[in-house]
Amino acid sequence: MKYGIYYAYWERQWGADYLKYIKKVGKLGFDILEISCAGVKDLREEEADRLRACAEEEGVLLTGGYGPKPSEDLSSADPEVVENGFQFWKDTFPVLKRLGVRQVGGGLYACWPADYSSVPDKAGDLDRSIRNMKELAKIAEEYGIELGMEVLNRHEGYLINTAKECVAYVDAVGADNVKVMLDTYHMSMEENDFAEAIRTAGSRLGHFHVGENNRKLPGQGHMIPWKAIGEALKEVGYKANIVMEPFVIHGGQVGQDIRIWRDLKEDCSEETLDREAAESVSYLRKAFEG
Repeated sequence: MKYGIYYAYWERQWGADYLKYIKKVGKLGFDILEISCAGVKDLREEEADRLRACAEEEGVLLTGGYGPKPSEDLSSADPEVVENGFQFWKDTFPVLKRLGVRQVGGGLYACWPADYSSVPDKAGDLDRSIRNMKELAKIAEEYGIELGMEVLNRHEGYLINTAKECVAYVDAVGADNVKVMLDTYHMSMEENDFAEAIRTAGSRLGHFHVGENNRKLPGQGHMIPWKAIGEALKEVGYKANIVMEPFVIHGGQVGQDIRIWRDLKEDCSEETLDREAAESVSYLRKAFEG
C-alpha cells in the first residue's frame, strides 16, 4: 500500500503551491500528495507539466479530491446545474491527466456539503445521481481516471452514509472506474463495525481515507481501531492508496467548510505539523503492516 496526505492539512484555502507540498511530503515519509480539483482547470500547461515533473522526480504520486459545489450537483433536478457539473469535469479531467492524476475521490455524486435548508428528495436525487454518474464515468474513462464515491457522515451528505449504501450505488452505476471510497472519520459516526464495513466494500474498495474521530492525524484520537482496520484491508486484498485527511487549523475557506471553529492543537506551526505528520505515517504503517 502507498500512504499519502491531503495538502489542506497545512492550508486555510482550497488550492495551494503544490510544488512546495510535493517536495515536503516525500521528505516526511509519504508516497502520495492528494490535491484539490478546485481551480485545477485554470492551471497553465507549463504549470501542470512542472508539477508532474516535480512529482515524478520526488517519487510522489498525485491523487485528487473534490466536493462539488451546489452549482455542480449531478443529483440536481435542475438540468442547468447538472450541465454545469459535467462541464466542470470536462474542463478538469484533461488537466488531471496532464498532471498524472489517475484517481479522484469525494462526494462526487452530489454536492458538498449537503444543503439541508429544505427536506432532501433522497430517492429522486439518488436516481438522478446514478444516471448522471454513468455518463461521467464514461468521460473519466477517456482520461484513464478512476472515481471514488466517498461515504460521508449524515451532517455532510445524505445520499451515501454507509459502505452498504455505497456498494449499492456503485453496483447500480456499473462502471469499472467507479469505486467505493471509505473514510475512517465518517465511518466513526455511521458504521457499527469498521472491519465489517471494509468487508462489505470488498473488491469494490478503490480509495481509503484515514483520520481520527476528531479530524486529527491517525494516532491522535481515542476510538479508531487501526490494527483491526489494517487486518480487514488485508482480508479484502486492498493494496491501493491510504490517504490521511486531517484538518486542525481554524480559519479561511477550509476551516469554514470543514467546520473547524478553533485550532484543534495548541501549536499549529508548520514545524509541528510536519513533525507530527511524519510520526503519524510511521505509526500507521506499523499498525497496518506490522
